[in-house]
Amino acid sequence: MADIFREVDEEVRRDKAAEFWKKYQNWIIGVAVIVILATGGWRFVEYQRRVASEQAGLKFQDAVQLAQQGKVKEAEGAFEQIARSGAAGYSVLSRLRAAAEAGAQDRDQGIKLFDALGADTTIDKTFRDLARLRAAILAVDRVSLDEARKRLEPLAGADGVYRHTARELLALAAFKAEDFDVASRWLDNLIVDAQTPASVRQRATTLQALIAAGRPAK
Repeated sequence: MADIFREVDEEVRRDKAAEFWKKYQNWIIGVAVIVILATGGWRFVEYQRRVASEQAGLKFQDAVQLAQQGKVKEAEGAFEQIARSGAAGYSVLSRLRAAAEAGAQDRDQGIKLFDALGADTTIDKTFRDLARLRAAILAVDRVSLDEARKRLEPLAGADGVYRHTARELLALAAFKAEDFDVASRWLDNLIVDAQTPASVRQRATTLQALIAAGRPAK
């Protein structure tokens, strides 16, 4: 008797499954096709991105070689071409290199290009901060202390990736402007920061000693 009921139950389930398939088979097949097409399309896009990235990498290396050979204009043009291509990663790197090559020939142009990168919110903050730092490096010895502070202080905070370089530049800018109190404060920040590179800390200590030796006794 139990076997009979089990067979009847299985038959009912098969009938229900067949009925369900007959009713919804078009929807099921359609969804399956969409999933297959989406997966295939995603893999194709990833393949295209990988190929484009590899090609951009080769072009980037060629542009670097042009720069190393002293062919500045050709290198700058090559980097700009890669930047316009929008290749992941290499586009930003190429814009940074193009700005650097331009700055080597025309400091104002380099500052302009780095400032544009620093203001571009479509790229990662780390790259924006690097561009701001590079612009400040080009500008620091030709601008006022107030302008140097405006450019560098946002990069000199405790969580700043480039804070050590920014602090050292702020100290040098203040030293140049003969504002020794400000210079000394930034040097102290460098000296007490456990993560300050040894070479930077050594320079900071030396400059701090020069400031102390040159100050009149109070």
